[in-house]
Amino acid sequence: MIKPTNGAGVAMFRLLLKNGPVKEAAAGVQSGRLTRPLPPWRIPRGERRTDMALGPARTEPETSELLQRLGLDARDVSEPAIEVLARLTLELEAMRAQLADAETLADRDTLAPVFNRRAFLRGLHRTMSEVERYRTPAAVLYIDLDGFKALNDSFGHGAGDAILRHVGRLLVDNVRESDVVGRLGGDEFGVILNRATADEARAKSAMLSAAINSSAVVYAGMHHRVRASVGVHPIALVEDPEYAIARADEAMYAEKYARRAQQAQAFSGF
Repeated sequence: MIKPTNGAGVAMFRLLLKNGPVKEAAAGVQSGRLTRPLPPWRIPRGERRTDMALGPARTEPETSELLQRLGLDARDVSEPAIEVLARLTLELEAMRAQLADAETLADRDTLAPVFNRRAFLRGLHRTMSEVERYRTPAAVLYIDLDGFKALNDSFGHGAGDAILRHVGRLLVDNVRESDVVGRLGGDEFGVILNRATADEARAKSAMLSAAINSSAVVYAGMHHRVRASVGVHPIALVEDPEYAIARADEAMYAEKYARRAQQAQAFSGF
């Protein structure tokens, strides 16, 4: 998962430097003192640091690190200006952390511990860019849960939700950190296998299918099982994410119908 870096915080600070209280603090930096008073919640009165609610005074290494991150020279910065810059930096870091948390929540599925469709498509676009640029192999899997609708209708949405959460955890636990798992809608999941050949993707497909088919979820004192149909689509150089998902979906239905035909043939005795 991509997270904001310190560089992003510095860039945000430099953007805010053009306006508002940060600009006033910058004027103090340039002259060695603050040119005019700031609101009391922005700067201490006189030299009383306790008004800032910043906790203990910053040590010399902490101050040096702060000024270095902001591209400032300690010889040109007054102590009050340092305190204002420190507070603003802390506020920006808190905003950055909140933004990262919001982005994480926006990318997660509402039920299963996996990405939602929007985030999955974004990950697939990144993978396709890597395939095109570096000619590395990759594949997308399309997974459909057979029998899910009947289970949901018979035992309620609670049982269905438990199955979706279980399958989501199972998929995440059985792929690499570099791979991406998402719920595409309903009882359908997708897996992006980065740097995986077609043979490796088919082997992983068989493994995930076996893991789902052999597991059960206990809900309301009963064991519930579903089967998985998995389609494999090796990603080509010139494709878009929706096209790749559609091809994997077609491969999944082909696998589902082939298995049903085999079962029907075995049942008929021919």
